[in-house]
Amino acid sequence: MAAAKKAQRRGRHAKVDFPEYGSRTDVGLVRDHNEDSLTVAPPVFAVADGMGGHAAGEVASEIAIQTLVENAPDTADGDALARAVVEANRAVIRAAVDGRGKQGMGTTMTAAVVDGVRLVVAQVGDSRAYLLHRGNLQRITRDHSLVADMVEAGEITEEQARVHPQRSVITRALGSDPRTLPDIYEMTLEGGDRLLLCSDGLSSMIEDDDIQSVLVRRCDPQLCANILVNEAIKAGGFDNVTAVVIDVKGDEETRVKKARFRSRTGAIIGALALLAVLAATAFGSYAYLNHVAFLTVDSNNEIVVNRGLPGEVFGIQTYTLDHKTGVKTSDLDLPQNTIDRLTENGGMRVDSVADADSLVSTWKSQATSEKTQDDANEGKGGDK
Repeated sequence: MAAAKKAQRRGRHAKVDFPEYGSRTDVGLVRDHNEDSLTVAPPVFAVADGMGGHAAGEVASEIAIQTLVENAPDTADGDALARAVVEANRAVIRAAVDGRGKQGMGTTMTAAVVDGVRLVVAQVGDSRAYLLHRGNLQRITRDHSLVADMVEAGEITEEQARVHPQRSVITRALGSDPRTLPDIYEMTLEGGDRLLLCSDGLSSMIEDDDIQSVLVRRCDPQLCANILVNEAIKAGGFDNVTAVVIDVKGDEETRVKKARFRSRTGAIIGALALLAVLAATAFGSYAYLNHVAFLTVDSNNEIVVNRGLPGEVFGIQTYTLDHKTGVKTSDLDLPQNTIDRLTENGGMRVDSVADADSLVSTWKSQATSEKTQDDANEGKGGDK
C-alpha cells in the first residue's frame, strides 16, 4: 500500500548516531484504504494524514512526505525544516494541477528532526507530536482544527471536542494554499525522553492518559508503536491510524555522558581557575616587578639602577636596566659591606627606582659633604 510506504533518505543526509525508533500505520476498521503516510529516516521523522478521497488523500500525503525527505535538514534547524514543509505544500499543489491525484486533495504534516538532544517540530493540521518527559506526557503541538479553536475560546471543553460533530474539520493543511506556513516548536531533550508523532486516528481514539500509560512502559519503541495502534483499533478504529515512537538516548548513557561532561567541565573550570590565579598572579607580579628596583655595579664599577628583581623565571629575565647613575663606587666613600652588597649577584634591593636614585643621591651628598669636610680640615691644618 503506497500510503504506508516508508520514504527513504538520500545519502547526503546520512548520520551515524541515530535515536532508536519504531513505527506502524494501519487502515483501521472502517476505511477501505489508508491515506496516512510516514517516514522514519533519521534524523527526520514525520506523519502525514491525507484527505480528498480515494486516489487523492494517499497521493497528497505520500508526495508531502517524499518532498519533505528530499529537503529536510540534517540538524535541528527550525527555519530549514519550515522551508522543507513549505516545499512539500507546493509539491502537493503542483501535483493536483498536473493531474497526479485530484483537485482539493490535501494532507496534514507533523515532522520532527531529532539531533542528539535538540528537537525541532514543524506542524500543519491536526496530526500531533507528544513528548514523554520524566514519565509525564506533554502535547508539543496545537491542532489546527475548528474544535481546537473552540476549546481555546472557551466555547467547549476538551472532552466535548472529542465527540463534536465537526471534530474532523481542520483549519490548515498542505495543498490548499501556497501561502501556508507550519508552526515551529524547538526544545532541548534529555536522555530517556520519548517522542510520539501520530495521526488523529490515534489521538482521537485514545485519551492522553492512556497514551502516557503505554509510552511509560519500558518496552522498545517498535513495540510501543504496535501497542498504540492496536489500542486505537480496539477503541473502534474509525480512521487510519499511524504512530512513530522515537527514543532519545537512554538514561544510563546520558548519565555517563553528563558525568564525563561534569568531570571535563570541572577540569576545565579548575584549569581556568588556575589560569585566572596565574593571570592575577602574573598581573600582580608584573605590577610589582615594574615597581621594585635594585642597585648593582657594572664592569666599570658604575652604579646602575635596575627595575624589577634579580634573576629569571622560566628562562625569562625578571628585570631590566633602567638607567646608569654616572656614579662609580670609587667616587663614594662607602662601607665595605655596602660595596659587597652592590657587587653581589642579587645587588642591593630597594622599594622603587625613585628610592634607588634617592639612595645614590644620598651617597653622593655624603661623599661631597665628607670631601668638603676633609678639604676644610686640610685647610685648617695648612693655616697652622
